[in-house]
Amino acid sequence: MRCDRLWTNARLATMRADRSGLGIVENGVVAALDGRILFAGHADELPSLDAEERIDCEGRWITPGLIDCHTHLVHGGSRAHEFELRLAGASYEEIARAGGGILSTMRATRAASEDELLAGALGRLDALMSEGATTVEVKSGYGLDLETEVRMLRTARRLETLRPVRIATTFLGAHALPPEFADDADGYISILCADVLPKVAALGLADAVDVFCEEIGFSPAQARRMFDAAARHGLPVKLHAEQLSDLHGAQMAAGYGALSVDHLEYLDEEGIAALARAGTVATLLPGAFYFVRETKLPPVEALRLAGVPMALATDCNPGTSPLTSLLLTMNMGATLFRLTVDECLIAVTRNAAKALGLFDRIGTLEAGKSCDLAIWSVERPAELVYRMGQNPLHTRIWSGQ
Repeated sequence: MRCDRLWTNARLATMRADRSGLGIVENGVVAALDGRILFAGHADELPSLDAEERIDCEGRWITPGLIDCHTHLVHGGSRAHEFELRLAGASYEEIARAGGGILSTMRATRAASEDELLAGALGRLDALMSEGATTVEVKSGYGLDLETEVRMLRTARRLETLRPVRIATTFLGAHALPPEFADDADGYISILCADVLPKVAALGLADAVDVFCEEIGFSPAQARRMFDAAARHGLPVKLHAEQLSDLHGAQMAAGYGALSVDHLEYLDEEGIAALARAGTVATLLPGAFYFVRETKLPPVEALRLAGVPMALATDCNPGTSPLTSLLLTMNMGATLFRLTVDECLIAVTRNAAKALGLFDRIGTLEAGKSCDLAIWSVERPAELVYRMGQNPLHTRIWSGQ
């Protein structure tokens, strides 16, 4: 049997669910053929292979490529001035209601060309890739009209033609109420469902549909309308929910079999139980929690006890989490949310893959999955969560290359 590449003399953190903890394999090897993992396990169990190339990892650790399952990578402009306002005491809600927040980025994004959006997004993507990210989700939601939403999603799709990375796109037209529909949220949702989403789906630009379900966003009833429209186009759903209040959006989204519900600081017991029943991933976003100086912690212990899979993501966006480091995200997940080292690492691999509906393709080191690897110069996996500001990535492998 032949293989394209064989990585030897490695220690593996396979992240496989059928093994305890991180699924650690000492004296491990990984074999790749045609961009997929042919074998990942102990060297003694390796079948006879004729490898075109052998790479000695010299005892380094191999994990699956990291996955950022919640970003707003494509946008125009900056919101540094709002950061200054928050430092002076203004709340996120006050800034949003005064025309800042998402609407500020909407204006900058509408004014930007596709090439300008692409240039900005590439810089942010490169930062994530430099720390081992091989899959990145990118949402729209800063256009809030058909033309700009399509431009954002098309830009996101272009990213993977220019970089060796997998991009998952999410249509987030229901991110905020545009000025054209001031005081008419139901009317805006009607346009999204009847016109914008069908055209986005017809163009094949979205892999999922998301909604910002909050008092300053959209109600659970309006989110249901978006989810029903997504179902008509065969698209899975996700939800921003329970970040600033508890509207019971998570419980509603779980009823639709949502891939993930994200933020969740105000998630209640009924919502936790609903996520557990549905197998929906709870995606925690410590960068936003830190950046806007929230004090209400997500119910991590209750999620843990209920067996709800937890993912971590950067929530990279210009207003509340200008973060482009999954390594720092893991550190924040541990220090702010009290996740364990194992939970943090699983959160940006196995569970992040589930949050994107891609677990059959990525997220663990096992035969048949894409050969997306991060090879680290560390003594133990805990260093990936422990260190701040140091990048120990030795080599990043995407689809076997």
